[in-house]
Parts: sequence; C-alpha cells; structure tokens
Amino acid sequence: MVEAKKNAARKVNTHPFSDKQLLQVYHLLMKTRMVDEHFRGLFRKARFAGTYFSAVGQEATTVCPCYLLEKGDFVGPSHREIGASIAKGITLKEIAAQIYARKTSVDKGKSHPCHYGKKELNVINPASTVASQTVLATGAALAFKIRNENRISISFFGEGGTSRGGWHEALNFAGVHKLPAVYVCQNNLWAESVPASLQSAVKHYADRAKAYGFPGITINGNDVFEVLKTSKEAIDRARAGEGPTLIEMLTYRWYGHSEIDPADYRVQEELQAWKAKDPIPQFEKKLMEKGILSPEKREGIISEIEDEIKEAIEFAESSPYADPEEALTDVYGEDYGRP
Repeated sequence: MVEAKKNAARKVNTHPFSDKQLLQVYHLLMKTRMVDEHFRGLFRKARFAGTYFSAVGQEATTVCPCYLLEKGDFVGPSHREIGASIAKGITLKEIAAQIYARKTSVDKGKSHPCHYGKKELNVINPASTVASQTVLATGAALAFKIRNENRISISFFGEGGTSRGGWHEALNFAGVHKLPAVYVCQNNLWAESVPASLQSAVKHYADRAKAYGFPGITINGNDVFEVLKTSKEAIDRARAGEGPTLIEMLTYRWYGHSEIDPADYRVQEELQAWKAKDPIPQFEKKLMEKGILSPEKREGIISEIEDEIKEAIEFAESSPYADPEEALTDVYGEDYGRP
C-alpha cells in the first residue's frame, strides 16, 4: 500500500506544470461545472428561451487545452464549449447575457444561447453546422503561417462531426500545408442519439490523422494531467512549425444532447460507469494528496464562484433586450453587403 502511494505520487509529478497552474486549472474546471449546472437549472425553470447544451462530465477536454493557449491563439468551439470560453477569458456576465439574449452580451442578443464567442479574444462564435469550426480554424492557421505569426488555432468537435465532409477537407488541407493547428475530437460515444459504433468503422478516430499525414493520438479525456500534457505537446508542436495534431479525447456527457433530450437511448450502467470517472473529483483528489489543495481552499473557491455566478445572473436578468434595429448591425462588413 505504501509503495502504491509512492508510485501514485511519482505519477502526479510527471508533468511540467506548477502548483499555481494546477490550482488555476482546478478553479476553471469547478467554475465550468458549477456554471453549467446552474444554467441547466435556469433553463428547466424557463428563465430563458431556446435550449441549452451541457458539457457536464467532459469539462477537462476544453478547459485544459484552452488554459494553455496564448491571447492571440484562435479557438473554434462547438455548441458545448462553455469551458473553452471561460478558460479563454469570456466573462460569466458576458456568457449569462448571451444566454438571456440581452443587449449587454458580446453579440448584442443575436446568437444562440450556447454559441459563445468574442472577437477580441479570438474565439469565434460556433455555427449550428457541427464541425464547421474546423474549417474556420484551418483558415486561421493558414493566415498565421502566411503572416509568419507565432500563433496557433485549435478547434473542438464531437466524434459525430468527423462524418462531415468539411471536417475531412479541413484536416487534409492542414496536413498538406503543415499548418499550426490542433484538432480536438471529444469522443463522448454518442452523436446525439447515434452511438460511435454506427458513426465510423474505425475504432479510434485519431487514426484518421494518418490519412492526412500528421499525428493522431487517443487519450483519456477525463484525466486532467493527461489532457494537459498531451495538449501542451500538440500546441508546442504546432507553434514550432511542425504541423497539426489530432487528439481524440475519450469522455462522456452526463446529460442528453440538449436539455430537451431525455437520453433514454443510453443504459444507466453506462452512465454510472462514466460518472465514476468524473474528471473533477479525480483531479481534486490528486491535488489534495500533493498538498496543493485543501478542504478550506476548496470551499473558498466554491464560495467565490457562487458569488460570481449570482452577480452574472443578476446582471443578465437586469439587462435590456436588444432594440429591433440592432438586428442588422455587426452582420455585414462595413463596405460589403449593405444596401
């Protein structure tokens, strides 16, 4: 038992991250989980319109890669990337205002509740067409290479999105031109109600990278240390001019495709097995063992996040809706498309 504990401690140390960085990652993971659960509850109380796409259970797959990015790096999120938005710097007030479709949101109330983005942070608003953000991220990576800028792009998508033609075109183009891009496939086993086994004959989606001439790797998307380490290697590789990487992160969403999906196509045994692999308690336990986190520090973090969530909701609910004439602002370029 003593030897096992020593081995576990040594394993925790096999990473290049400081205690401060790990605590920051923990804070972002907790914030993402708490905000996500809070918005789920608000939707079920009909406090905002539309729908909501929860990422509970797969927070590490977006928080960790985006924590490692620099300000100038480009993010192409999907509809389930609240963690990426938070890690890249979009505030809870901005996110809440968007969910409530208020004028104070970044897009002035125009976008889908879960299509977070902010131009100043190089986070593009996702489209409803799944995996379309990979095309835009590839274009951004091409621009960075042409301009000789030390910037990279990263895009997120589910395993179902890899069935779209644009996804293949984007990765093929990135491979041919050796672009500074990272592609993150969040394989949560279900593309809405379609199991991964009916999406592809390939067992590991990362193997598809071989066809495009760059590395693909499959990892445990619920192991925070593994996600951090692998993401850093891929980001560093892209920034060094060595080309793209496809990372398949095995994970699981706890809830339905959206809040109107009861997910009754899944068996409870599968759900409970993945809940036991919850990335946050696993990471929390390791931080406690290393003395990086304490029960008191944990409670302080939770209290701070609760206050921030409360302020964000109050801000959103007290903000006005956009004026009708706002409908066409920020839609067309200044010199194009206007009558």
